[in-house]
Amino acid sequence: MSAQLRQARKERGWSQERLVHEMERHARQHLLDIASTASLRVYVSEWENGRRPIGPLYASLLRTLLGLTNRELLGGHATGDQALTVAGYDELVSRIEAAHSLSLGMVKTFMAQTELLRTVDRQMGAAALVDQMQAHLTALEESLTFAVLPTTRGPIALALAGAATLAAWQALDVGATERAWRHYELGKRAAAEAKEPMYLAHAMAEQAYVLSAAGKTELAVQLVQEAHRSVGTKASARLAAWLYAAEAELLAQARQADACRRSLDLAAASLPAGTSDRDPDMLSIFLNDSHLARWRGNILARLGDDAAMSDLYGALATMDATFTRATAGLHCDLAQAHLAREEQDEAVNHLRQARLLANRTGSARQRARVNQLIEEFGVSR
Repeated sequence: MSAQLRQARKERGWSQERLVHEMERHARQHLLDIASTASLRVYVSEWENGRRPIGPLYASLLRTLLGLTNRELLGGHATGDQALTVAGYDELVSRIEAAHSLSLGMVKTFMAQTELLRTVDRQMGAAALVDQMQAHLTALEESLTFAVLPTTRGPIALALAGAATLAAWQALDVGATERAWRHYELGKRAAAEAKEPMYLAHAMAEQAYVLSAAGKTELAVQLVQEAHRSVGTKASARLAAWLYAAEAELLAQARQADACRRSLDLAAASLPAGTSDRDPDMLSIFLNDSHLARWRGNILARLGDDAAMSDLYGALATMDATFTRATAGLHCDLAQAHLAREEQDEAVNHLRQARLLANRTGSARQRARVNQLIEEFGVSR
């Protein structure tokens, strides 16, 4: 357990003293009774040196602060993620019957819970949702494991595909890349079982961002293009636009400017007109003209294109205040665009806003981008 805690703390750039401070702040906000500051300093040191086990109260608190699952925090000492064991046929039959009797209404409840977690994640960040998201996935996986007939398995698999893809994006946001990859694989398997090519293509395309974060940009481009080919004409117009925009972003990262601009044009041409941003068959996608303008600004900023400014400031003026993490990304984009114009004062102001929002949501991904811009352009902190 010592290595996992120490690594997670250092990835956040926190000292042991900062971790103690954050534990106390969280405890005050949630009315938790924890040890004194002096004792917590000793506990953190002993946890990291393997001299003291992390109890349930502190494990829950640390998981929330660091965006880790129980297994990632405690390693081989975890008990909450143990594999299901079925003790005899009676219990097996009981679980099969429970899954068989799972009503369509219950599946809708699962999907509503995914939507609630998506809303909370958008506003507060993924780090605070690790326990809830893991419990939600476990319930869906268990239901699918013991469902027998396709008529029962299909709806459950569809609900699992949506939940697993959301969990994967949350894991990527907090820096848990291996967990993100595994969740995407789960989402792809569930989408394939549900015979839902749109969900499968979406999971594949988002998984490309894990490859990009790992430095495999060319492979990421190939994966998102394969996702688009795989869904073909079965994609809704909004999903097609989203896939083209995702491809454009990854092409920008690969420094393929001409191909990137072609994909951006295709995204704009594919997007349905109107202010609606949700597809009834693909609730995980938010995309309308306003969102695409923000995305285009992000992509053009990565290319160093001065045209990014109008898109980005236009998006900032109309940004939904509940999209906290997206707003952090928008400030990063504006900082990058100003830095390309050697306007360091304006860039610094946007980097400060981005860091503040990234810290509020616990987004390791956004914090890493802020630090990357600071280092790349030699910005004074």
